[in-house]
Amino acid sequence: MSNFTFIDLFAGIGGIRLPYQKLGGKCVFSSEIDKFAVKTYEANWNETPSGDITKIATEEIPSFDILLAGFPCQAFSIAGKRKGFADTRGTMFFEVERILKYHKPKCFMLENVKGLINHDKGNTFKTMLDILENKLNYKVYYKVLNARDFGVPQNRERIIIVGFKNHNINFEFPEPQNINVKLGYILEKDVDPKYTISDRLWSSHQRRKKEHQAKGNGFGYCLFNEESKYTSTISARYYKDGSEILIEQKGKNPRKLTPREAARLQGFPDDFKLVVSDMQCYKQFGNSVPTKMIEAVANKVYDALVEGGEIENGNK
Repeated sequence: MSNFTFIDLFAGIGGIRLPYQKLGGKCVFSSEIDKFAVKTYEANWNETPSGDITKIATEEIPSFDILLAGFPCQAFSIAGKRKGFADTRGTMFFEVERILKYHKPKCFMLENVKGLINHDKGNTFKTMLDILENKLNYKVYYKVLNARDFGVPQNRERIIIVGFKNHNINFEFPEPQNINVKLGYILEKDVDPKYTISDRLWSSHQRRKKEHQAKGNGFGYCLFNEESKYTSTISARYYKDGSEILIEQKGKNPRKLTPREAARLQGFPDDFKLVVSDMQCYKQFGNSVPTKMIEAVANKVYDALVEGGEIENGNK
């Protein structure tokens, strides 16, 4: 029996859904626009997300307790052009506002890139906080967390924003778990040779790195091995050349992560079904969330709602 309900917006492949469902929550609505992500979502959650959220009337969404949204981050990302609200993807925050305003759920949890905080000299984030706190009357908490502090060997910083309708609720973000992990724990043993990069690509990576070093910057490929405590951040463009995370191989060129390793790097369990091409898998995991970090936050959100009398304690 579920003791709370939630909706999963900009759902991707369900990375944010995973820990909330694990806590006993019931997903009553999901939305995702990418057809390949929808395929993976269907395979793993046995439901088809609704499409473009901008075309869905607010009243068509069932009532719910918690709104979850990893709203599109390219508009605020250092890797992108950082147009913010000038980018249509940036305006997706206003879809979150629209749904919060109508449904007034007990709680929300939003996830985005760290760059959101200082985008446009902090004005973008200030606007968001003003809407959430003053216009919608939520008690808001936010913090930048790093995936590597929560049991996955990946350096991935993300801002998490949590808000409660009940202002008497006190919330604290989880502390780093200091779990000793290393990359070797998630690497597969027998890897198909197709993941080894070609001589041409390896030469190109090395040349570019030297060019960047000559300019005095640290850009270029990043090489890791089994003993590495964590990798760089995996991105949606990983499928292009794998440069941000290459795995050393004795006596041959480095290799890319396999799709299963990419899934593990984001904390997805091994029974998570991979049903699309390698390219789409890399895109999906690069766009997803470190599920173990979200799980640590979800546990704190759940505890705060129970202690605040907003939901009944189920079998946590």
